[in-house]
Amino acid sequence: MRDETNDRTPATAVVVMDMLNTYDHDDAELLAMNVEPMVPSLSELIQRARTTEGVQLVFVNDSHGDFTATRDDIVARALTGRRPDLVKPLLPIDDCAFLPKVRHSAFFGTPLEYLLRRERIETVVLAGQVTEQCVLYSALDAYIREFAVRVASNCVAAIHSNLGKAALEMIERNMRGEVRPAEACL
Repeated sequence: MRDETNDRTPATAVVVMDMLNTYDHDDAELLAMNVEPMVPSLSELIQRARTTEGVQLVFVNDSHGDFTATRDDIVARALTGRRPDLVKPLLPIDDCAFLPKVRHSAFFGTPLEYLLRRERIETVVLAGQVTEQCVLYSALDAYIREFAVRVASNCVAAIHSNLGKAALEMIERNMRGEVRPAEACL
């Protein structure tokens, strides 16, 4: 959040999507296989976002239809799921925004747009899963809300590689998004 004492206003937000996953759903094995190699890069991006001046870190995670679920509930379910090894390195820290969502886009039914506008964010860096679903739809929603869109290419995971690749191409071509390694996003 904006620090009123020095009026520092973040211009960029790193939005980490749906990494608190139980991996007990259809296609979970395929997804987990593609998540494994990106966890270290995403962990580094989260750490960089926490320590870089002018960057807001936001976690947005599916509540899986539980409208009473809190951050702690969602974290606990993920940690007792099938792949806690993919969850532990990416747990949200207490001093960052955490928004539960109910559908694919990080914007749909969440206060994300309000938070970004309040913090005067101009650019969103998207990371997380699933590239061909939540990342793609969130990129489109960011674009139509006139935010600059970046996708940390080594910090997203697809269920189906060909669809993930197509989604990233659509983000570049149709949404003027920048798809680049996390190291070049901040």
